[in-house]
Amino acid sequence: MEVADMLNLFVSPSSASSRKAKAWLDEYQVPYQERNILAQPLTVDEIKAILRLSENGLEDIISTRSNDYKQLEVDLNDLPTNEVYELLHQHPGMIKRPILMDNKRLQIGYNSEEIRRFLPRSVRNYEIEQAQKRAELLDA
Repeated sequence: MEVADMLNLFVSPSSASSRKAKAWLDEYQVPYQERNILAQPLTVDEIKAILRLSENGLEDIISTRSNDYKQLEVDLNDLPTNEVYELLHQHPGMIKRPILMDNKRLQIGYNSEEIRRFLPRSVRNYEIEQAQKRAELLDA
């Protein structure tokens, strides 16, 4: 796997969803680079890259239930884009976790079905073949 294609896993250790995502990746032996975004906040460029891959922009990545978000008492939609990036960099607790991303794919939060897209194609194809064989045996 090229470095550019490496899966990045952005987590916080206290997040149960982060622990689930990490355990799933380990179980399926999917290589990834892990980073605690509370200890090492995302850079503005990383935030931009995440937002480029997201479907709904800020809505996808902001945790409106987080203490950081509630304490700011600011409507992010009223701020210039560069200020929003800087706020997210300075207050990483506002960002939903885990974030899984490579060059083409993004998943925010843990979803047991969606995370499968990070499996290598060969593994996904093998699993499909095995499922088809099981189905054929049931039909026989």
